[in-house]
Parts: sequence; structure tokens; C-alpha cells
Amino acid sequence: MKTEYDYIIVGLGLAGISFCEQLRAHNKTFVVFDDSSQKSSVVAGGLYNPVVLKRFTSVWKSDAQLELALAHYSNLEQLLKVTLDCKIPVYRKFASVEEQNNWFIAADKPKLNKYLLNEIIQNNNSAINASYGFGKVLHTGRIDVNKLIKSYKTFLGYNDALIQESFDYDALNAEKQFITYKDVRAKQIVFSEGFGVTKNPFFKNLPLSPTKGELLTIFAPELKIDFVLKGPVFLIPIGNNLYIVGATYELYDLTHNTTNKAKTKLLEGLKSMISCPFEIVNQVAGIRPTVRDRRPLVGKHNTHDNMYLLNGLGTRGVMIGPYVAKQLFEFIEEDKPLEREISLSRLN
Repeated sequence: MKTEYDYIIVGLGLAGISFCEQLRAHNKTFVVFDDSSQKSSVVAGGLYNPVVLKRFTSVWKSDAQLELALAHYSNLEQLLKVTLDCKIPVYRKFASVEEQNNWFIAADKPKLNKYLLNEIIQNNNSAINASYGFGKVLHTGRIDVNKLIKSYKTFLGYNDALIQESFDYDALNAEKQFITYKDVRAKQIVFSEGFGVTKNPFFKNLPLSPTKGELLTIFAPELKIDFVLKGPVFLIPIGNNLYIVGATYELYDLTHNTTNKAKTKLLEGLKSMISCPFEIVNQVAGIRPTVRDRRPLVGKHNTHDNMYLLNGLGTRGVMIGPYVAKQLFEFIEEDKPLEREISLSRLN
């Protein structure tokens, strides 16, 4: 006798959790398979920031993404009884007068003026090297992604909705009306495996351009900042004088091993930003499921009408996850078309 669900979900990172929450909100039954093999969500800095700080431009669909994301994480805080969302401003370190001028130009643009403070903040922290001061980004924060994933797994486990094992694609049978997998039967299956999709035989030849990211955690008791500092690297306070330093972008070494090369690059950026002593306490690595055109991969399998993909969140999964999960749910359940920019149909 098979256990029946509306959905099988494969993978429980930011994409998988976002889709599970759509299912819960609409009273759909589901079971999740996850083997904790993918680390991109776990090594994420967790920032939500509606501005591309390299070029002072707006993130794609930033207003809509941010609105959905803030409601999503607020609901999760209530559900899981944990604090996930730390409201914290981002300070962009200026390297020149030209950058200051570019900031003021950007701050006058309609899409950016509510996010960029139209003034220069002077540096009064002797532990920071910033003679040209900072620009302040508003409506930013950090989601504790580690805590979210751990807490959500506990929640699913308590509700008998999580099976912690590797997914065996050979055991999957896609029939016209149902998906069957071992002793489970479901109407639909959604793969939200991140970089793990490269092993998925049902979704081959995707335009993935995965990037490995590495982060350091440092202990710096003299730094004392209560904002995220963006220069050559991000510096994110996480409490108790600990800071995340990140992140690197590596195209060729797609292992989960940490490297001296990444550590050297991160330290080089960090030392150009701060002048106080610090101690490295941790280094982690993960593979981001980035896509060549920098847009997610969402949609239906070419031949199996009850098989779907939710992937390619890249470096901004905290913000974009809830947005694309909602689109996929409405595509499946309400027959609403996906935006072409995220749809798998754009690849045809």
C-alpha cells in the first residue's frame, strides 16, 4: 500500500523550503526527500539586498521579491518559533570620489531612491579603512539560513514529511496521472536540488554555470560594527564579535573542499578594509546553482506533465526563492503562465 501525497519535493534548501510553504498555505500534502548533500544554502551569507552594489543598479524585480520574501520569513519565524530575520543596513565602502558621485546619481533614480540614502556617511571607526566614507543601503537584512534549514527539517520531521536519504532516480516511475517512488505516490514531483540537479537524468543539458563559493568566519573583538560592510568582500556581523567574510566565485573546482586559494583571496580583500587584529575560526565551501543568463530555471519537464524544476537561484536565493516558488505553484495549480525570464521554455 503506497502513501499518497499531492507532491513529492526533492531537495530542501531555500528553493525547497519556499515551495513547501506555498504548499502548506494551500493545504496541499507533501513529502520531502533530502540528503543534506548540497551546501549552497548553508554557506550563504543570507543577505537580502535589493541593490547590485558593484554597479549601483536595481536587482531584477527587487520590489516584488522583497515584499514576498519579508512576509515569507516572518511567517516562518512564527511557524518555527525562532528568530531568522536580522534587520541590518549595508554600508558600501567608497574607493574614490568618482564612486561617491556615481552613488548620488544612482540615489536619484526612481527604482533606487528608496533604497539608497542620498548622503555620504563618514567613517569614524579606527578599525576600518574608509577615507572616502560609505553609502548606506536601506531595507536590507540577513536571514539565518543555517538556523532556518535546521529548524525546518525538525518541523517536517515532527510532521512525518521528511525522508532523509539520497533520491534514487531509477526508482521513480512517471505515469500519466501519478508519480510513484518506492512506497510513495504523488500527483506531482518538484526537483529543487540546487547543484545536485547535475546528477538528475530527467533534467539534462541545463545552462547551469555553477560557481563555488567559500566563506570565512573571523573573531574580531575590536571591530565593533553593527552593519554589513561591502568593499572587495562582504563583512557580515553575526554576534559575539564574529563576522562572516565572503564570498569567492570559483568556476572550475566544483568540490565542497575549502581551499587556501580562496582563503588568501578573502584575506586580501578583508585586510584592505580593516586594520584591527582578527582570528579565523572557520572556513566553509558550497556550490551555487548559478545560470548563464543569471535567471532561475523554473518549469515543467518536456514530456512528463507532472514533473517540475525549481532551480538556479544563484547568489540571491534568500530574496528570489519565495518569488519563484509562488510563480511555480500558480503555474501548476492555477495554470498561470511563468514569466519568460525564469521559464524553462526560454531555453527552447
